[in-house]
Amino acid sequence: MMDDMLKEFVVEALDLATNVEEHLLSLERRPDDTDALNALFRSFHTIKGGAGFMNLPAIVSACHLTENLFDALRTGQVPVTPTAIEAGLQASGFVADQLTKLAHGDAPESLPAMPGELEDILTQAIEGREAQPAVAAAAEPAINTDNTGNAAIATIADSDDGLDWEALYRAVVPAGVQLVSSNAKPAAASPARTSVEDGARPITAAVKEDSIRIDAVKLDALLEVAGESVQAANQASVLLEKLAQFKFDGQAAALMSALAETLGRASRYSTELQRATLSTRMQPVGRLFQKFPRLVRELAKDLGKEVELVIEGAETEVDRVVVDSLYDPLVHMLRNALDHGIEEAYDRLGTGKPPKSTILLKAWQEGSSVMIELADDGKGMDPDKLRAKAISKGLISEHAAQTAEEAYQLVFLPGFSTKEVASSVSGRGVGMDVVKTAVEKHRGAIRIDSKLGEGTRFTIRLPIELSIVPTMLVRTAGAALAMPMAVVERVVELPDTFDGVGGAPVLRDQGRPLAVRSLASILGYEPGREKVGVVIAAPQPYILAVDGVDGTADLVIKPLTALAVPGINGTGRSAEGELVLVISLAFLLDGCQVNATRLAA
Repeated sequence: MMDDMLKEFVVEALDLATNVEEHLLSLERRPDDTDALNALFRSFHTIKGGAGFMNLPAIVSACHLTENLFDALRTGQVPVTPTAIEAGLQASGFVADQLTKLAHGDAPESLPAMPGELEDILTQAIEGREAQPAVAAAAEPAINTDNTGNAAIATIADSDDGLDWEALYRAVVPAGVQLVSSNAKPAAASPARTSVEDGARPITAAVKEDSIRIDAVKLDALLEVAGESVQAANQASVLLEKLAQFKFDGQAAALMSALAETLGRASRYSTELQRATLSTRMQPVGRLFQKFPRLVRELAKDLGKEVELVIEGAETEVDRVVVDSLYDPLVHMLRNALDHGIEEAYDRLGTGKPPKSTILLKAWQEGSSVMIELADDGKGMDPDKLRAKAISKGLISEHAAQTAEEAYQLVFLPGFSTKEVASSVSGRGVGMDVVKTAVEKHRGAIRIDSKLGEGTRFTIRLPIELSIVPTMLVRTAGAALAMPMAVVERVVELPDTFDGVGGAPVLRDQGRPLAVRSLASILGYEPGREKVGVVIAAPQPYILAVDGVDGTADLVIKPLTALAVPGINGTGRSAEGELVLVISLAFLLDGCQVNATRLAA
């Protein structure tokens, strides 16, 4: 039982610790933000109480000192200084580290004690410029409870010590608990007065348990079953359609009609079950984004640069698996932006830029995809230097990556780096290929756009739902394939002959000359009579030639795990039960390059 209670405490306390960082950074920008101060006080107070119950002395000690600090800040004894902000950040980091160790299975008794450095900086912040002692334990008023455990009325005595006890009380007690001063006139207090003795209910917010925590593995298993039920219902519908072609009389006809109606309901319910299960896995990307302001602040401080991180679209929802998997790639991209992309303040001033740079982290929904953009206003990338670096490393031939767009993508090649000397911030340039791999693992794609002297933008496209993907079903060389609808622009009829540019077939579509590529040839099949073209909405649009289009379908995708097939990243089953190979989104966006080494061709 205690293990379950500890797990519950750790989950909730980690949420509070993450929010603490957000409030601290807000307070750094607006030192007079009373709401942030109150929220910080309550967060540490709450964590301290739970940690005490769970016998976690190091967390209790850190929270107690930090609670003292925000007590002093809230009552005006100490001003909000950089030392106070830094102390709060270090304290929240220490508490989060302890909680993370517990979440990873460390025994409570194995956790390290609060370091002396943390105690020193907290004490220094508490003393402030005037070195006034903090009022901590005495400042916490008692909250009476009735026999149901609900907070009742608290009476606070006035004081001549110059402290605003009422403000302090409001900082600790949640909204909704009535406050009555001991010297209030009865007539003035009577209209709003309630008491336990009178038998009236205290004025307090109702507590409603409207959420529960479920192991993610159980949700994944439920989603798997829901997806299979949809597939089974779809296949049954197809079989029923085929069966309906035969003639049935009398009782058999009535049974067929009842079967069709029942199967229709089963299909609707299984689809609703699948959607409902999927919704339980959706999380706002803000849960991920809120981890980065402190990271950027500390990295910028280490590098001696002024950087502001702007976050937009934090409410955009995406599959929780994507949220979890994006942390490391985004950290690496932020590190690279700060170390490589952002200039020193004097260099920025020399080019007419403000000394403080801006990094934008933005998310939005676009069709069935979630878009995540990370952009900086730094020095940008020089495509000629990128190309020269890739050639010198033997990664491409002298005739490859001729356009600026192609040159930018070279940074994703394994072994590519523009920085020879390792730094403590971004390492030795290792990782951009890992970033691309991590994104593509979840059927996503990443692109780079840059302008020399103005900045660089990374754009990540990911499916909102990992398990179900809207696709177009196509057939080529007898094989059934599916491509994500996110990149399908339209379907066109192909002529018998094409114009040629450099020996490659080209078709003019809506005034644009687009290259025509054979899907069968790309995937290694024997090309057949490819008379249908699918216009692919890639950064460099082109037409993919196939034998035919079988329609569209929302497929339940199973990832390929036992083998690696270039261009294919999963399988599904059509309504007829036929196995379908799913073409990678990144593969289509990259112009159907089989792998990165084809850039050298």
